[in-house]
Amino acid sequence: MDENTFDIIILGGGAAGLSAGIYTSRAKLKTLILNEGVVGGQMVLTDEIANYPGVENISGFQLARVMKKQAKTFGCTIKSNAKITGMELDNAIKAIEVNNKTTYTAKAVIISSGGRARTLNVPGESEFQGSGISYCATCDGDFFQDKEIIVVGGGNSALEEAVALTKYASKVTIVHEFDHFQAYPSAVEEARKNDKIHFIMESTIAAFKGDTSLKTAIIRHIPSGKESDMRIDGVFIFIGYVPNTEPFKNLISLNERMEIVTDENRQTSIEGVFAAGDCIAKRWRQVSTAVADGTIAALSAAEYITKQ
Repeated sequence: MDENTFDIIILGGGAAGLSAGIYTSRAKLKTLILNEGVVGGQMVLTDEIANYPGVENISGFQLARVMKKQAKTFGCTIKSNAKITGMELDNAIKAIEVNNKTTYTAKAVIISSGGRARTLNVPGESEFQGSGISYCATCDGDFFQDKEIIVVGGGNSALEEAVALTKYASKVTIVHEFDHFQAYPSAVEEARKNDKIHFIMESTIAAFKGDTSLKTAIIRHIPSGKESDMRIDGVFIFIGYVPNTEPFKNLISLNERMEIVTDENRQTSIEGVFAAGDCIAKRWRQVSTAVADGTIAALSAAEYITKQ
């Protein structure tokens, strides 16, 4: 093989992609991970991961670094700042063009492009991500024991997570832009009967303020435009999720939420192309589920290559 020819190309270096790379490289398959952003994906945004099996306490950055080291130790090639500018996936040999200049080929491709929580896109939000602002109750809820927090959103996820967060927080205030919820009636009823949950309707967050961590949320009442300051320990935002699948929308089967559709072996609609992690259609999105997806996709891709 020349330097641009591989057995497997993995698109994305988050938890799913790195896990897949560990498995395929250890199986002696020449593996390339192409990653556009920071290696580690969404997990590097988490200051502390306390629910990863076998690890009592680790930052997302540290866990990503360990995974990256493991993959490289087994022989995986990892290229960062690699923007995908072209793809040919239908043929037996897949071709991926990067940065409009270099083309890599492989017998199989694993898409692990990840996703991102939908943001409010207001001042201070990016500044306090991981320092008071979170998009994952399961990941960060226990850091707000006996604290007062805000949950933003009005769908099933927002109300269900608000109820879950009452296990930790002393007070949960739901801020929602409409005068009614989009969640199922049962979810609304459960939230309303919880004494710890309070509601601010027809309102949105205009900005976040603080110093080294979040201190204040600026709440705007939509009908009147009036703004008020609310001292707060943390904010959880649940207004939707955006998979990073835009480059694949005309190439591969996606559902109505732009998630990649796979079977139980993480096979996509194209033979020899697999997908794993937050970019696929599934309910739960955790580091551990991404690792499981990556493992399944890697084993399936290895089996596919062997059969060929």
